[in-house]
Amino acid sequence: MSEAPVTGYLPAIFCAEFESPIDALIGLHVPHDEAMDLVAAAWHRGAVRCVLASVDGGRAVAAIRLPDGRWAGCNAFPEHLCGSLDEAERRLKKLVKRGRTGVVGEL
Repeated sequence: MSEAPVTGYLPAIFCAEFESPIDALIGLHVPHDEAMDLVAAAWHRGAVRCVLASVDGGRAVAAIRLPDGRWAGCNAFPEHLCGSLDEAERRLKKLVKRGRTGVVGEL
């Protein structure tokens, strides 16, 4: 018997917008081969809305699908992963400063 997939919500700070998740990860300094592997592994599981990665130094980044189909390249905060969208949005409000924009990714 398989368990139902668990959904988590990840607050992230928007950096730039891209055409694909691979472009977003590369734009955030994830090496090309690693970005390709991450996206291929994520898509193997079905429709994907968020791809989480770590760059040198341990900084978490994410490619998050936007409602218009483009992808946001973001600095991610996996330590603030939430079980509900409302809680993730509340935490995001605390992270967004000085006119920056945030987005919540669904894992």
